[in-house]
Amino acid sequence: MTLIKSISGIRGTIGGKPGEALTPVDIVKFAAAFGTWVKSRKGTRLRNGQERIVIGRDARISGEMVSNLVCATLQGLGIDVIDLGLSTTPTVEIAVPLEKAGGGIIFTASHNPIQWNALKLLNEKGEFISAEDGALVLKIGEEANFEFAPVEKLGGYERKKHYIKKHIELIIKNKLVDVKAIQKAKFKIAVDAVNSTGGISVPELLKALGVKKIKKLYCEPTGKFPHNPEPLPENIKAICKEVKREKCDLGIVVDPDVDRLALVSEDGKPFGEEYTLVAVADYVLSNQPAGKGGRKGNTVSNLSSTRALRDVTEKAKGKYTAASVGEVNVVTTMKQTKAVIGGEGNGGVIFPEFHYGRDALMGIALFLTHLAKSKLKASELRKTYPNYFISKNKIELTPQINVDEVLEKVKAKYTNEKINTADGVKIDFEKEKEWVHLRKSNTEPIIRIYAESQNEKKADELAKRIMDDIRQIIS
Repeated sequence: MTLIKSISGIRGTIGGKPGEALTPVDIVKFAAAFGTWVKSRKGTRLRNGQERIVIGRDARISGEMVSNLVCATLQGLGIDVIDLGLSTTPTVEIAVPLEKAGGGIIFTASHNPIQWNALKLLNEKGEFISAEDGALVLKIGEEANFEFAPVEKLGGYERKKHYIKKHIELIIKNKLVDVKAIQKAKFKIAVDAVNSTGGISVPELLKALGVKKIKKLYCEPTGKFPHNPEPLPENIKAICKEVKREKCDLGIVVDPDVDRLALVSEDGKPFGEEYTLVAVADYVLSNQPAGKGGRKGNTVSNLSSTRALRDVTEKAKGKYTAASVGEVNVVTTMKQTKAVIGGEGNGGVIFPEFHYGRDALMGIALFLTHLAKSKLKASELRKTYPNYFISKNKIELTPQINVDEVLEKVKAKYTNEKINTADGVKIDFEKEKEWVHLRKSNTEPIIRIYAESQNEKKADELAKRIMDDIRQIIS
């Protein structure tokens, strides 16, 4: 059994002993901590003087139980609860400011397997809370520093089921989403929603975009995942076959809470999760008015994401910036650099003109507009971008080894290369257009090694070379 308490929330496996897994005791404890934190900020309040928090969940089997526990706890603190029910992470993010709430909680463990669930915590802007605020919430929880309301001041409860529809309506109104172009393209699209809330939201979005031929796979929100829910190539073989067999123009795959987007080309091959953001960024940049020096805008992704976004950005005379891994870090850097598009290489698209959160639904709308206007097949569009491959590896070390010291020695060996130490050690081999990113685990003695090059063989060779360096250092 596992319980992970971090600055971004609390997650773990359902069942087991308190403090060792995500049990009802732990759920109530940290829901109370978050509610107390929200109340302490004295945000926008209702007429009766009570704070409000928006909640929503993916379709996990444990979701309703977790939601009920959190809801009752928040009401016990004197907080009004606005419950979106089955929803998506980006939908809850949008709802928080629209409802003038002091915060939001999404019950989802994202791409984790069925036994997992989590409380993802949002501030009053509908954005993930900062590291500092997350640490404060954890402190409140550990110290049980909360006070519940007397009976006459218990919080209220309201269920609002229309927010996915509202989310879609807002997407359709965006000036970069061209419904007429998508409708004219007459796309046939297959959808794999891993039996979660993407099964509700994605087909509804496609219909609103004018897509009439939709082939649904695993679109019943039962929470019974038919395969590993992380949208990696090895987990989406069924839709790859379906796209080719049914002669679809595109396959769309989302994770359980619909913040990650993976695509399948018409030939049944994955478009590449890393290239979801690259394609959407290309479209957004190409539709930005030229600024000083012909610049079309800035972009951001994390240090472990493909170089292809940098290439596309520089082609548009924009500036690319790499952020530390983690959505909060990417969003912070996007705000600092005034980026027009950004996200993560795991299929997470953040379009700040809409909101500062990974949003697969907005990603779908922008990608389909781009595909329709390009008049190319998905596989042809993919070929217009620089081709890179990322090799993902890890080295397990003994607890006695000083991981920070190992990373310092690797850095020292490559001082002649461009090095970024904002998050672990990233070494850019500019001449070969390659990079390697080394990050230590916060929970176990592991170094993760991501290496990117222009083909699989070169990426694997680069990763092996760095792993050999590490082994030589520790020997």
